[in-house]
Amino acid sequence: MSTKLQNKDTATNPRGIPFAPFVDKVEDYVSSRAEVDGTMKSFQEMISKYQFMEVNTQRRAAGLKEKVPDIQKTLDMVRFLHSREPGSESLETTFELNDTLYAKAVIPPTDEVYLWLGANVMLAYPVAEAETLLESKLATAQQSLENCEEDLDFLREQITTLEVATARLYNWEVTMKRKEKAENGGDDEPADQKRGLPNG
Repeated sequence: MSTKLQNKDTATNPRGIPFAPFVDKVEDYVSSRAEVDGTMKSFQEMISKYQFMEVNTQRRAAGLKEKVPDIQKTLDMVRFLHSREPGSESLETTFELNDTLYAKAVIPPTDEVYLWLGANVMLAYPVAEAETLLESKLATAQQSLENCEEDLDFLREQITTLEVATARLYNWEVTMKRKEKAENGGDDEPADQKRGLPNG
């Protein structure tokens, strides 16, 4: 059973997330009712893994949605400084110290800016080099956000596929149990009472 599942999981999306097995015929995955519980457990474990990846990807996407506007704002400012002529008058403006505190500043024409790199690290860059760096960081962040959104859609599709597979497997077991009862005239406990799953 596990080999059958693994063989159908070899394909992945561009970020290496495997496709969920699509159950067209239940008989491709189980040959008897004795294998149903193990296969059902494998499907549930796979759903849990996809849901875990979905939560992590959602968090990463949320962080990128905050990061992209900040990079864009910084890039716009660097471009503005880059566009100023060397002999231009000093510019009076305000800058943000924290979320609710601003201070006034006088900015003369400059060919150097300081950029926060994270982890309390700030480095000085020539304006042109800073512009190139920020353009690269912005493109990378936008691509990462696009990948996250694609992965979220992909993960939701795989979860739905496995939920459908679980329902088909469950219904197949119910059908087989009824068939056996009809053939044997037995009075076994119904599968839905035994496992506690909905018939859907």
